[in-house]
Amino acid sequence: MFTKEESRQLRQDFWTSFGKSFPRKWILYDTKIKGLSFKFHFDTKTALVALDLEDDLENRINYWEKLSALKSILISEYLPEAIFDESYILENGKEISRIYILLDKKVSIHNKNSWQEVMTFFNETMNQFELFFSEYKDILES
Repeated sequence: MFTKEESRQLRQDFWTSFGKSFPRKWILYDTKIKGLSFKFHFDTKTALVALDLEDDLENRINYWEKLSALKSILISEYLPEAIFDESYILENGKEISRIYILLDKKVSIHNKNSWQEVMTFFNETMNQFELFFSEYKDILES
């Protein structure tokens, strides 16, 4: 087990190392679409890359319908492992809509031996998400 401080330091070291290994500006929150953002998640059990819809219900439904219409394209041309979850519950109890790709390996942010694999997964997966988003942003905004 790690103390809170050791855990915090490992998390900071991972994200610093990721930024140095893959130095680029990700879209993340800068989508220019209210409530739509891209996220990296890595903890002691899982690593995933997600597209989250976190706005009011009406806006979430609007964008979810557009993303659902593009589902076959996203899966066939960009991210075959994508999971669509219209009603995803976050740890804090908040309900969002999420499209995500989970790294199907046993990984932990506390285990430096898994870091390189997670970093590569993050880079490749987020790159595909961003390519899809760039190609179909106009449809989402319409």
